[in-house]
Amino acid sequence: MASFADAARFLLLTAVGIAGNPSTADAASASPVSGWRSDLDWAALTSKLSSSASLIDTSLDDYTDECMPEFSEPSPTTHALIDQPSGMCLPHLLLGWEMSWPRPSENHHMDQPYVQAYFDLFGLDPTADFESWMSDPTNPSLNLPSKVLFPTVASDVVAAVNFAKDNGLEISVKNSGHSYQGASSKKNTLLLNMNRYTHYAPTGITDCDASILGSTVTEDLSNQPCLLSLAKNKSSLIRVGGGENFDKVYRAVIAANEEEGYKYHLVGGYAGTVSPMGWSWQGGLGGSTGGRLYGFGVDQVVQLEMVLPNGVHVKFGPTDWEDASAEGFTVPRTKVVSGVCRSNPDEHDEENWVWQSCPEDFDIDFNDMWFAVRGGGGGTWGVVTSVYLQLHDYLPFKSYLFNNPPFRTEKCTAIFPQFAEFVAHYMSAPSLLNVTKERSHACGSPDPRAGIYCHGEEDVMQAWTRFLDLNNSTDPANVACLFSSDKLASHYNLPAPPGYAEFMISFSKNDLFPGKVLDGSPPSKIGAPVAGVLVPQSWLDEGEENRKTLQENGTPYYYAFGGAAASGSDQANSLSQAHRNAAFMAYFSDDYFWGNLFPKMFDISDKTKFPPVFGSNHAGFLTAGPLKEDWTKPCPREWTFEERREKCISFQEAIYGTERLARLEAIKKAVDPQFIFNCVNCVGNNLPEASKSEDDEPSPAEAEPLLGNSSDETSGASFVSSFVAAISATAVYLLIHIM
Repeated sequence: MASFADAARFLLLTAVGIAGNPSTADAASASPVSGWRSDLDWAALTSKLSSSASLIDTSLDDYTDECMPEFSEPSPTTHALIDQPSGMCLPHLLLGWEMSWPRPSENHHMDQPYVQAYFDLFGLDPTADFESWMSDPTNPSLNLPSKVLFPTVASDVVAAVNFAKDNGLEISVKNSGHSYQGASSKKNTLLLNMNRYTHYAPTGITDCDASILGSTVTEDLSNQPCLLSLAKNKSSLIRVGGGENFDKVYRAVIAANEEEGYKYHLVGGYAGTVSPMGWSWQGGLGGSTGGRLYGFGVDQVVQLEMVLPNGVHVKFGPTDWEDASAEGFTVPRTKVVSGVCRSNPDEHDEENWVWQSCPEDFDIDFNDMWFAVRGGGGGTWGVVTSVYLQLHDYLPFKSYLFNNPPFRTEKCTAIFPQFAEFVAHYMSAPSLLNVTKERSHACGSPDPRAGIYCHGEEDVMQAWTRFLDLNNSTDPANVACLFSSDKLASHYNLPAPPGYAEFMISFSKNDLFPGKVLDGSPPSKIGAPVAGVLVPQSWLDEGEENRKTLQENGTPYYYAFGGAAASGSDQANSLSQAHRNAAFMAYFSDDYFWGNLFPKMFDISDKTKFPPVFGSNHAGFLTAGPLKEDWTKPCPREWTFEERREKCISFQEAIYGTERLARLEAIKKAVDPQFIFNCVNCVGNNLPEASKSEDDEPSPAEAEPLLGNSSDETSGASFVSSFVAAISATAVYLLIHIM
């Protein structure tokens, strides 16, 4: 079987040839039909919604007309997708089909082999008819919802969840849809698109005053966020709504800093179009925003407000904690988590909300919820309506870019491998460059090609010069390949950016969305298909030989680990220990990793406990662990997905490990026994109970197809040429990241 590298190289050589042979299949011709599950009393739901909420029917036409054109734009951005009227757009086009694979399948691709997906998606099967598949509203692999609700207040969410519970529906939840695993879209669900939900961030910053807080948590938990913040030696917080992405939150912090003098710092995502409501629950990698100084996204959460699968609106957070500095932790250990329930859930006006002790028959354990939500993934525990996030003291910012315009040269291009090695040393072995751990932890990087981002005191330029000297490459032209954001700003006669978000606004522009923090990478037809390995720092520290092995066989790409990423945990979250112990994430080929590196990197002495291996934030839709019966052998690509599910370590177990996943699944069953929230590859999604709920979908008479519009036929040539562009992009991605 061809390797991923062979496939990628083949794609790059043959993409033009494929484009020269477009399919001639006509788009499906039918009149649009709305009214998914018309047997239900949707009027009863709308009668309970606020005046600003809206419930709409959607179709494949909406996805085709509103979403697809952006992927052909010269400078596409998810900002153009987020606010489309249907609320269905996704940052990777093929996420609109199950497994990002449009080939028709009646049983979620379970009877189809992995290798067929591999050949289809990577352009190796010339018979793959993407034009026909993607224009067919009756394609059973289509994975788009037929009804979308735009809630604006918590009572809208309460009404939707209760309606779903009473009528046996599933709910999917989306902000920007930035889920590599495909958790943000699902057919035969009521989609809650949170983008129009109340925005709290613009006025959501709180400066905590110990003199007026008291020393005990009030019954309604109103002072709990500040008391916990002060216990962490922090004094500021920001409340973020369930529909706000990081662009909105970053700009709220910028506005406050500009008004009050720079005093606040937020740990957030690399892309402005990523939401704290997904990013944080997967872990939250702060490679560009000081995560190695202040911890992962899960570590920034001080209080949660949610609507649970039982329809109850709650808020909860730690109410008892203890110092853990003696064990090396920089934040208190959470001992007890308490919560309250809203006693007037139908009230739309937040000023009139009443928070009280939960009723006696409320059997949800808030300690479990605090553990599960923070690290156990989004979309499966209920709907987060707002969250209080920790703010930190502002530190001076500087970024460093390698061989970027306007200073790009061929000479610098040639030494990029050395720069990638330098970044690995600076982040995970700073002593080799005479850099202290403290100055190393001040910096991070989502990818060496994207730059190095530092907050506070660092030694990047001095260390780069030292690295070149050690490698007998001190040509001034080589030194100049790395330059600071200050130099870039000076070149364009701009002020030096005071923070990461300001840097992105200044130098990563889109004229259609001025002043916004843009995507880390633009929308694409297909996202990353696999997951990155959490390479243990302890394995790297065993010797230089391991570093050489990594350089020769892997691709390190995300430096958001070490420092406070290890020590900033409250020890009551579900983020795997592999995240805490990692030096960085890296891609490897399956064959090489499982057979050679996995037994050396991870403890596999207990064959009943598979260890956590993969990072969850960027785990792609084809992620799987090794054979259950032999962990040193990859899951065979020639097997069907049904065989792989039965005989290989699951997506979820490879991320959380056996023990942690077992606890999460137990919580899932207790919190959501009906599996109302059953998102793709989420915790519990592969359990028999969840599969049963999927199999109980409405009959064809009840579940109308997402019919297309005969007046909007798609050109075969344009469809195929667009998809070939996606194939080429995928090939480049694979060559860079996986081989």
